[in-house]
Amino acid sequence: MDLDHLTANAIAGELGNRIKTARLNANLTQKALAKKAGISLKAVTNGEKGKSTLESMIAILIALEMTEQLNSFIPKQQISPIQLIKLQGKKRKRATSSAKNNNQTKDTSKW
Repeated sequence: MDLDHLTANAIAGELGNRIKTARLNANLTQKALAKKAGISLKAVTNGEKGKSTLESMIAILIALEMTEQLNSFIPKQQISPIQLIKLQGKKRKRATSSAKNNNQTKDTSKW
């Protein structure tokens, strides 16, 4: 199925359908999957409808032994050496106080 032109809700629904198919292929009931994943039955039901939290979805994937699918789902991004140098150049190296704070400290002391 081409997901490029679908809404976020439609994509979530499709992912839920795929989770349901994987559960059925593993010959697990929703209750058994919930127990194996350590989540509630309602969380599994919501996951199969595409209305799951990210944590519940990950728990379901672990229980279905499908975590390897995450590498193709969201591949690890590589940063090019040039981008890395640019990012490092913007890192703060020390903290500075604001001029307003320095002036207030000088004005309040009356020695």
